[in-house]
Amino acid sequence: MRHPQRIGRLTAALLLMATTVAACGGDKDDDPTASAPKAPATIPELTTDPLTLSFIWFEWPPAQALEAFANKEYKKVRPNATIKVNTVPNANWHDAMFTQFAARKTDFDVAILDSQHIGEAVTNGNILDLTDFVKNNIDVNAYNPYLLAAYGQFPQAETGQRDENASLYGLPLLGDTWTMIYRKDLIGDKPPQTWDEMISAAEKCQADNPGVSGLAFHQANGSDAAAVTYNTVNGVYGGNLWDAPNRKIEGVLNDAAGQEAMEVLVNRMKPLTAKGSGNWFIDEVNAAVAQGKACIAFNWIAASGGLLDPKQSTLGTTREQILGKLGFATLPKQKTDLVPLGGMGMHVSAYSPAANQAEALNFMKWFEQADIQKKWAAAGGVPSRTDALASPEFLDAGPFNKVYADSVPRMRDMWNVPEYARLVDIENTNVNAALNGAKSPKAALDDIAKQQQDVLDSSGRKGGGGL
Repeated sequence: MRHPQRIGRLTAALLLMATTVAACGGDKDDDPTASAPKAPATIPELTTDPLTLSFIWFEWPPAQALEAFANKEYKKVRPNATIKVNTVPNANWHDAMFTQFAARKTDFDVAILDSQHIGEAVTNGNILDLTDFVKNNIDVNAYNPYLLAAYGQFPQAETGQRDENASLYGLPLLGDTWTMIYRKDLIGDKPPQTWDEMISAAEKCQADNPGVSGLAFHQANGSDAAAVTYNTVNGVYGGNLWDAPNRKIEGVLNDAAGQEAMEVLVNRMKPLTAKGSGNWFIDEVNAAVAQGKACIAFNWIAASGGLLDPKQSTLGTTREQILGKLGFATLPKQKTDLVPLGGMGMHVSAYSPAANQAEALNFMKWFEQADIQKKWAAAGGVPSRTDALASPEFLDAGPFNKVYADSVPRMRDMWNVPEYARLVDIENTNVNAALNGAKSPKAALDDIAKQQQDVLDSSGRKGGGGL
């Protein structure tokens, strides 16, 4: 089901942003990064007055973890600063930020953007260019280049590829990818190694355990839920989302590999899900797992911690009992080993007061230190520094953390372009329609390809990454 209120807000925001950019002299043939104001190379003098540094994110456990962690640890160096992480429902996350951006006034200082939001924010001048600041304050060699690019770089001629000459507009806050969650007591201790094996194991488990669905995964038409699910299956079956250098989607997304992926998703995976799961996202998948109603599930690692809480689970009265039944593994491979890149970066609002911008830069420099990243890992965060990812503080903090560390070399992101919001809405709507039987798999995929191509063509831009 479509969400007309969300779509209306999104459309209004996009129209307002387009009007504002035109009034400011923006032009589609200009340098797409020219309108972003630059942050200073060195941190300005910080205030000694009480100050609240406000973030905006969506409602989920990492948001509360960040606020608690920062107020405990950052106050040790900045006792006058209070960190406030304001949250909104996931489906409203993009609009909550970009409606304020369009008005050129924000009640937040730090926007936590999805990797694909960066292009829209940069081309509209909404966030600071951190390139000079990063050069002077951040050890870029401490990160996997893919992660540094995904959470901060724009433009990206090839998604996720680090270009040392490109500008940076953000720094990593939280890494993420999908983990496969499986019932060790129902399908065995060894997780399926291929996607086809996974589907077969789910079929058998569902047949052998009445009332338990074989699979649980994201299907909702909201945020990027259904789109990420299709893109994940597309990747493992050898498909491509687009030809980035030529900005071509039609004929690429819906080629033979793309069609096979959609057929697998709709005709082999969907029948193994619970009745009424067509609107499921993060919370619903977790609930199915915790209630013992799914043999195999897929969810974001950063959202999986609650599965080990006996207060939220029927699988055991202790963490150890739950882990006796639940296993966490990297995604199965098929024709490729690709997994979805999740996670988000921190970005400084161009409309934040000068004192707050200075505090935000100081917070970023502090947060990205090796010892702080390890503490963040121990507090439940997913760091991006290579040394933190390999640390006992991270690897021992949760059974799914090694899954993330092993998945980093396998990651593939979506389109990092200013048109992202419209592209993902098109895909969510049509994939959800196919999963709920409103469209055939082929018709849905062909519609996605045509409609997304129309969006790219109408933008007038050339080349990948929003160029």
